[in-house]
Amino acid sequence: MRSAERFRALVNTPGVVQIPGCYDCITAKMVEKSGFPAVYLTGSGISLALTAQPDLNTVSYLELRQVAENIRSAVDIPMLVDIDTGFGAPLNTYRLVKDFERLDIAAVQLEDQMMPKKCGHELGRVLVSETEMVKRVRTIYENREENGLVIVARTDARTVIGLDEAIRRGNLYLDAGADVIFVESPESYNEVCRITREIRGPVLFNNVEGGRSPFLSCRELDEAGVKLTIYPNAQTRVVTKKCMELLAILRETGSTEMMAEQMLSHKELWKMFDHEKWVELENRYIVR
Repeated sequence: MRSAERFRALVNTPGVVQIPGCYDCITAKMVEKSGFPAVYLTGSGISLALTAQPDLNTVSYLELRQVAENIRSAVDIPMLVDIDTGFGAPLNTYRLVKDFERLDIAAVQLEDQMMPKKCGHELGRVLVSETEMVKRVRTIYENREENGLVIVARTDARTVIGLDEAIRRGNLYLDAGADVIFVESPESYNEVCRITREIRGPVLFNNVEGGRSPFLSCRELDEAGVKLTIYPNAQTRVVTKKCMELLAILRETGSTEMMAEQMLSHKELWKMFDHEKWVELENRYIVR
């Protein structure tokens, strides 16, 4: 079964589907090894990992595609990919659709901001017209394979022009062919409940630690009627904090010994990434 079909099955199953974010193969593998059914390739995480720059639309399509291809070869679980505003004009988005289906990418998240876009929990976002966003959605919908790429349509209208308009746009994007609606940065639990009541399709909620939205548990999201929830940079934040602690200790003491108990051992790390399987494969063919 292709990954898009498996992702659709997740959308249609009861309960909330938790989708942690990743930015490379190792963070994607950790999501899979932890038992989650899907992984989210975060645009902000890629921007930080590839360029050490914030989420301001500086990563190119070819850079994103390479990361997505690498991760797709490393994990079997379906992947939702943040494609920002579609990477240009309609033909650019058309190319992306064909490339991603060839790579067996499950789903894409497309947003209604104007380029250059901004992080969804920052101010200063500018929306494109609803007509332009509908065209973006239609470009994917009309050119994907049957039961192909799942379309998650994101609107940033809540912060820019209000919740009423965000809900109206969300339903418009569903009518255009989107499968899931992502209203970015609602500001209360009651707003989340209203979104799920008034959007005529599955809803995704973005759990951003310290962002504009409340941090909601799986139980709360399920009670609110949310179908999918992403955690885009949870791993990014933990990895960055713990690595800064490690480096400070190393600089101060000249050793990493104080952090050793917080690390995987050499053998544990290799086991996590199937070292024995790869050695066995190599030994089967190598000439010594």
